[in-house]
Amino acid sequence: MATIKTVDAGNKAAEKIEIDDTILETPYHKKAVSEVVRQFLAANQQGTHSTKTRGEVAYSTRKLYRQKGTGSSRAGSAKSPIRRHGGTIFGPQMRSHSFRVNKKTKRLATRSVFAEKVRQDGVLVLDSLNLTDNKTKNLKAILAKLELPEKVLIVADEVSENLRLASRNLPGVHVLSFRSLNVYEMMKYTKVVFLKDALEAYKERLAR
Repeated sequence: MATIKTVDAGNKAAEKIEIDDTILETPYHKKAVSEVVRQFLAANQQGTHSTKTRGEVAYSTRKLYRQKGTGSSRAGSAKSPIRRHGGTIFGPQMRSHSFRVNKKTKRLATRSVFAEKVRQDGVLVLDSLNLTDNKTKNLKAILAKLELPEKVLIVADEVSENLRLASRNLPGVHVLSFRSLNVYEMMKYTKVVFLKDALEAYKERLAR
């Protein structure tokens, strides 16, 4: 069993937490991580872009001019795609951009990113973070003591109302529950701060 050191809010060493060696020894799998990140971004893409076909353009259905004798090519509708303001041929339509990824690939990417973060000293375990109020300056002072970079992801077991309110005015700080933690969020932030209870629960998810 490998151990990860834990610190308190004053940046002093606290009790260590044990992590299974098989998790931390997982090599970085670039392909699996890339696929899972692309799947996450695709699932969050709105896909609400849409153009009108000739059946949806609001025009009269009257024939523009007589069929023969004008010297011009025949035309039966102002909705024709070759006319200005007519319908669009093969234009984008509302759709979902999401695609499925194998469960084993997701599990591999999750373990791979976590292990790589630990190897690069990108994971900090905080013993507890009990805020008595929702003041942003108090949370900022704690983060300053921990000597954290500007972009920080705080992973909690349960996100308290004080923590949520205190962090929302810090542009580089994002707070979420370990249940919502994903590969994209882990990759996005320079430092990931796990609260001890959250990591205890998250390592069970990694061990599956």
